[in-house]
Amino acid sequence: MKLKYNLIFLTYLIIFCNTIISFAQKKEIENINFSKIDFQKVKTTPNYYSNKFILNKDEFLNIHFNLNKPLIESLKSLAPNLTQNQLLNKGNFQFTFLINGKKVYVENLNKGAGSIKSKTTQLKFLIPLLYPKQIDFWGWFMWLKFMKIGGGQDYFSEGNHSLSIQIRPYIKEKKVKVGKIIAQGNIAIKVAKITVDERLIPVQEILPNSGWELSNDKYNHQKIEALNRKIAEKRFENINGIVVIKNNKLLIEEYFNGENRNSLHDSRSVGKSFASTLLGIAIDEKHIKNEYAFLKEFYKLKLFKNYTQKKDSITLKSLLTMSSSFLGDDTDYSSPGNEENMYPKKNWLKFSLDLPLHKHKKIGQEFTYFTAGVIILGDIIHKSVPKGLISFADTKLFAPLNITNYKWQYTPQKVGNTAGGIQLRAIDFAKYGQLYKNNGQWKGKQILTKKWVNKSLSKQISQSNAGIKNRHYGYLFWNKTYTVANKQYEVSFANGRGGNKIFIFKNIPYVIVITSSAYNTPNAHSNVDKMMAQYILPAILPN
Repeated sequence: MKLKYNLIFLTYLIIFCNTIISFAQKKEIENINFSKIDFQKVKTTPNYYSNKFILNKDEFLNIHFNLNKPLIESLKSLAPNLTQNQLLNKGNFQFTFLINGKKVYVENLNKGAGSIKSKTTQLKFLIPLLYPKQIDFWGWFMWLKFMKIGGGQDYFSEGNHSLSIQIRPYIKEKKVKVGKIIAQGNIAIKVAKITVDERLIPVQEILPNSGWELSNDKYNHQKIEALNRKIAEKRFENINGIVVIKNNKLLIEEYFNGENRNSLHDSRSVGKSFASTLLGIAIDEKHIKNEYAFLKEFYKLKLFKNYTQKKDSITLKSLLTMSSSFLGDDTDYSSPGNEENMYPKKNWLKFSLDLPLHKHKKIGQEFTYFTAGVIILGDIIHKSVPKGLISFADTKLFAPLNITNYKWQYTPQKVGNTAGGIQLRAIDFAKYGQLYKNNGQWKGKQILTKKWVNKSLSKQISQSNAGIKNRHYGYLFWNKTYTVANKQYEVSFANGRGGNKIFIFKNIPYVIVITSSAYNTPNAHSNVDKMMAQYILPAILPN
């Protein structure tokens, strides 16, 4: 009997000890603290740590944590056979966000997030997450993605919630391998009620003198008003205009955030599509042979850096479809031809033509988003047409469409900036989209050949190699499909940073323009997709 009681005592002792150890381990990694101060103005001390935060009211949110060993040591434990450089290229921190105990968003930080020093020697971290204006820090962008793309703002309904953040190391080789939690913490979140000016919610009346015949067709006003409320609540932030054309008639015209019908809107890379248009007109008028013309027909390529015989095979079509094989990728900040490397240069054309070619990519076969290539196209148009690109655009495109209020930006060589430097009114962007919907005609006049329209809007090249699945690119136009009520709607569109779009639908009679100035937010394009799929299309499509 005594032996039996001893065994029972020993069992409870083991359980007790394991509980203590488990508790101690848990406490050891409960090491993320939160603060609500402006980290750029106030030096943080534990006195500033807080376990409460009011969303939509408090302006700042930071996390602070200490590690027992540098990140690189945790990465080594995941892949001991890799060198330090390989570990830093393939691994980083993984952040997991949980709301009310439910995993909502996971982000594997890319290799560019954080300095080499922060990953190899640093133990103490301060990461700003929420700041009232954009800051150049990966934590700020990560919070935006968590809230806007990952669904955080949808989970944070009015009331009380808990937010937990867990940090782990990860390595991505063939598969992602994740280590144990190295930091975690919790904070209570109270979501304050968002108040809006109710005058912003009703569908806006279309003012006279739009230049369009008005449509009398019905649509779901409640859906548009629900969208207006989301815009007023900043759920869809920095939206400036929505224009819907149905069967060549103006159905919806709305403006937000200080813009109106006469506002000239900076649409960024939407302007690339205009380069395609002008090239099509130049070919039709015999100023340029065709899109299969070689780059060497316009430039003495041997005079530029990194010349190889392969450059002689680059065609205008490969520049139109972003498949020229120049070593330039705007999605990779380390790429030599990234557009951010071009803008500080005194000669954008020389920068572009000096670039080397990718050793393994074949011309015309792989899509890589390459703004500098459109600068080359713009220069070719400029030197080939009478009186240059700007005059040509005014005479051959804008004047026939009765577009008189617009503004160009220029390259350092005083050429119209075809990388994305054309500003129009939203109502006039709609005219441009309708031109394509009309197969190149405007009020009975053929401005652009139907053949060029079809080529431009068709699926010229797959974007799958660039990580964009089931998507294609045309002649400086994008393609995608929206699904609404289990029906699919194909659309071609001009696309610009910040969520700027000109949608030209293929099998339904709509052209839709959205102008937005969310230029440096990671959710700008996903916001527009939500607006289209959940509000605009359901409002205008027949039941």
